[in-house]
Amino acid sequence: MEKNTEIHIRISKYDKERIRAKMESAGVKNLSAYLMKMAIDGYIIVLDLSDVKEVVRLMRINSNNLNQYAKKANETGSIYQQDIQQLKNQQEEIWIAVKDILARLAAIQ
Repeated sequence: MEKNTEIHIRISKYDKERIRAKMESAGVKNLSAYLMKMAIDGYIIVLDLSDVKEVVRLMRINSNNLNQYAKKANETGSIYQQDIQQLKNQQEEIWIAVKDILARLAAIQ
């Protein structure tokens, strides 16, 4: 679609700084794109996914441990109860983190 119409607005220096700060926090580098997005959609949601990365890290650790225990069980024909309990504890820690993430996502309006 061709963009051939302009909109001009006057704002205070303070408001311009606030708009730029929000634009940067949203990860947008183009002021026109940001203003058009805000004017059309009304909001931009920025998600902090650091906790999701942490859950992925915990899952990798748990998966690696499970693979090591399976290898050990295949080689020796047995596995220690302590190893099973460690896997259960790690799995519970992952579930707690996932439930927290889901609760915060559900709270987004």
